[in-house]
Amino acid sequence: MAYNFRPVNRDQLYLLPPSLRDWLPEDHLAWFLIDAVEQMDLRAFYEKYRADGWGGESYDPTMMVTLLLYAYCVGERSSRRIERLCLEDVAFRVITANQKPDHVTIARFRQRHARELAALFTQVLRLCREAGLGKVGVVALDGTKVKANASLAANRTYDAIRQEVEKMLREAEATDREEDERYGPGRRGDELPEELRHRASRLERLKACKRRLEDEAAREAARQQARIEERKAQEQATGKKRRGRKPKAPDPSVDPAAKANVTDPDSQIMKTRQGFVQGYNAQAVVTEDQLIVAAAVTQDANDVGQLHPMLQQAQANLQAAGVDKPIRAVVADAGYWSEANVKQAPVEGPELFLATRKEWKQRQAWKDAPPPRGRIPKGLSLRERMERKLRTRRGQAIYAKRSQTVEPVFGQIKTVRGADRFLRRGLAACDSEWKLLCLTHNLLKLWRRVRERSATLPFECTVAGLA
Repeated sequence: MAYNFRPVNRDQLYLLPPSLRDWLPEDHLAWFLIDAVEQMDLRAFYEKYRADGWGGESYDPTMMVTLLLYAYCVGERSSRRIERLCLEDVAFRVITANQKPDHVTIARFRQRHARELAALFTQVLRLCREAGLGKVGVVALDGTKVKANASLAANRTYDAIRQEVEKMLREAEATDREEDERYGPGRRGDELPEELRHRASRLERLKACKRRLEDEAAREAARQQARIEERKAQEQATGKKRRGRKPKAPDPSVDPAAKANVTDPDSQIMKTRQGFVQGYNAQAVVTEDQLIVAAAVTQDANDVGQLHPMLQQAQANLQAAGVDKPIRAVVADAGYWSEANVKQAPVEGPELFLATRKEWKQRQAWKDAPPPRGRIPKGLSLRERMERKLRTRRGQAIYAKRSQTVEPVFGQIKTVRGADRFLRRGLAACDSEWKLLCLTHNLLKLWRRVRERSATLPFECTVAGLA
C-alpha cells in the first residue's frame, strides 16, 4: 500500500525565500507600518543618541518604533512576548530584519521614549487626513475604566501608610547607628542599610501614597475655603444672608480612613459595571468613522471635569494634523453633564449634546413623549433646554451616533486587542501607553483604508500617496 503524502524534510537548506520581500504579501500590515513610519518625523528619537559614532551599537529607532507599533496593533504589549515573537513570527522578523532585540532593550526603549511615542499621535492623524479619514462634523466623547498594574488588595489607609513609613525609617536609622558604632565614621550615615535596600522602592511608593493623600486633603481644604469666600462675597453684594447650612471651616488634615495603592500610588479605585477595579479613567474623542482625535488618562473617576480639556485637546490635535474643518457637534453621556460645563462652552465652539440622565432613562424619555416642535419656551433652565434639544428629531439623530462611534472603539481596544489593563505604572506612563494604544487603533483604520484603495491602485502607490 503506497501513500501519497507531501515529504517532510527538516534538513532542507532553504525554508524561506532568500529575500525578506517574499516572506509576506505586499499588503501585509507589517509592510504598511514600515512604509508609514518612514514618513514620520523621528528626529526626537534620534536626538537621544550620540551622533559621533562612539559607544556600543544601538538598534535603529526607526526599526524599534515600527516593532512597537506592530506589536500593539496585533495585541502584543509584553516585552518578553515581543522578544520571543522576533524569533518565531515571520512578520516580526521582517520588521526587525532578522535582528533579535531582547525584552530589556524593548522595555527600556518604550520607557525612555514614552513622550516621543505619545507625540506620534498627531503624525498618525496627519496620515489619516491624507487618506480621507476623520469626519469631524460630529464627535463623541466618552471614558472607560482601564485596570492599573496593581491590585485592589494593595490599598492601605493613611494611618497604615504613615505607620509603615515611620517603622521603616526607624529601622534604617537604628541600623545606621549600629553600623556607625561598629565601623566608625567612615560611612556617610545616610545610606540605606543592606537588609533594607530591597525595600527602598517600596518605601518610595509609600511616601508617594502619603504625599498624594496629603495633597488631596490640601486641595479639598482650598476648595472649601473658596466656597466660603464665594458665599461671603454674594452676601456682601446682596446685603442678605444666604439660606441653608453654612459650609464647614476647611480642614487640611488627612482623613485617617483615606486609602491609596502602595503598588501604583497614582491609580484610584474606580467603579465599573462589573464592580470596583484599581485603575484609571481613559478618555477618548472619536469621529463618526471611529478615528480617535484626542486621548488622555485621568485619575478622576467622574467624567464631568474632562469635557472641555478633551475638546481643547481634540481641536489642537486636528489643527496640528492640518484638518481645517471645525468640530460642529459633541455628543456625550450623562457623566459629562453639568450646568457649569454648558455655561463654560464658548459661543463659537461646537454645539453640545449632553445627556442629562442615564442611557436607559434617556431612551425611555424619547418613547414617552413625542419630539417637541415650535419655538423654545421661555423660562426653561439649562437642564430643561438640553433635555428638550435631545428630544427633538435632530437631537435624537445626533445623539444616536454616540453608540456607533466611541463605544465600538473601546471594544476594539479592550476586548479585541486585549488591552484592558495597563502594563506600566504611574499616571504619566499610563497616559503614554493609552495614547500608543489609540494611535495604533488609528493606524489599523488607515491600513484598512489603504487596502480598500489598493483594490483599484497598486498597494505601494496608495501608501506613497500618504506622504
